[in-house]
Amino acid sequence: MNQSQFNLPKIVLYDLWNHKWLLLLAFAVLTNAIVVVYTSHVTRKYVSQWDQMLQERDKLDIQWRNLLLEEQSLSEHSRITRMASKELEMNRPQPKEEIVVRVP
Repeated sequence: MNQSQFNLPKIVLYDLWNHKWLLLLAFAVLTNAIVVVYTSHVTRKYVSQWDQMLQERDKLDIQWRNLLLEEQSLSEHSRITRMASKELEMNRPQPKEEIVVRVP
């Protein structure tokens, strides 16, 4: 066998050492590409989560408005008066039944 074939790993390492800046730049470009892909993935995930949260906020806003309408309808003065007179048999006192208490 030829002597140069036995020294092939040594020659390759020497050549790589001579081009160390090129290898460093190639490694930096590869690392940068991986970081860009990862950042894009995370950004898409957060945008999707943001959209879901906006949809949930809209649903909760609609539910809140419905609850406000229900509260307004349940607290109307005429409804309360009707319920007090029919269900609880409450009536307004007559003027002669009223007692006025005065605080000194």
